[in-house]
Amino acid sequence: MTVITAPMDFNEDELYVDLNPITGHSLYLKCEGFNFAGSVKLKAATEMVEAAEWEGTLKPGAILIESSSGNLGIALSIIAASKGYGFLCVTDSRCNLSARRTMEALGSQVHIISEPSPDGGLLGARIAYVKALCATDERYVWLNQYTNQDNWKAHYRWTAPAIARHFPHLDTLFIGTGTTGTLMGCARYFQQLHRKVRIVAVDTVGSVTFGSKPARRMIPGLGTSVRPALLDDSCVDEIIHVEEADTIRACHRLARHGYLFGGSTGTVVSGALNWLTERTDPDLTAVAIAPDLGERYLDTIYQTNWLHDLYGEDVLHPDSPVADLRPA
Repeated sequence: MTVITAPMDFNEDELYVDLNPITGHSLYLKCEGFNFAGSVKLKAATEMVEAAEWEGTLKPGAILIESSSGNLGIALSIIAASKGYGFLCVTDSRCNLSARRTMEALGSQVHIISEPSPDGGLLGARIAYVKALCATDERYVWLNQYTNQDNWKAHYRWTAPAIARHFPHLDTLFIGTGTTGTLMGCARYFQQLHRKVRIVAVDTVGSVTFGSKPARRMIPGLGTSVRPALLDDSCVDEIIHVEEADTIRACHRLARHGYLFGGSTGTVVSGALNWLTERTDPDLTAVAIAPDLGERYLDTIYQTNWLHDLYGEDVLHPDSPVADLRPA
């Protein structure tokens, strides 16, 4: 029996889905969404808050403020509610309505940015708003997930060791890239082990993280319009870019097998399966990190009108590329 006294105390860290029966590829999906925040972001949020408390930056009466597309905002809302802090999440119009409502239900405030900055897009505008607000009131504490070293340290301490423990002969690890905290923490851990594990970063088309040109991105979570300060390219062996339409198809195919995952997970799975399709090694051991679950995407990725308006009526047509995750 598990008994907790704070919502941050529970996180299922040892659940994997074997995707071989669905896809025909040897790929294990590490599920990070089974906690009260519903995503991998609870780890980073907890690590950053506890470090700020230990350093004396975060004190009683403080108001946390953070730029987030949704998942970190929910994680911080839970922590703030549990610890008695205020929290203001600065997001933009791509944030799912259910994520906004969840944060508000937990007592947080949500501010939505609608106009992108000329050189930093919506993310740049969000960060500018946070900085301006912090300058007006010393009660605001910005953890800044984009530069905070405790972001990646959370995954160095928890996520990567959990994977290494269960997969001592791991060959390849697929990790989605947003702030790159999960990517950097896991990559540095396996480097420190002196055990060769191929680190494959999975990004979304339209993200500038690895130097690509910016383009429209409608699914929150992965990708950036400003290069992440945490990123160290030398830690990454390969990079895969996934079209949002392929993210959607991956999510729907998994759902038809009973697994309702979020957009970030769909992106990682699509990229991993495309990569594995080009390999012929049947003994290769591969793991992909699934950052989130799908309930928050019911009004977007799993909503027909939203899909057709943005991606066309054929986005889920059986003849569409990657519509079926099983190899031909």
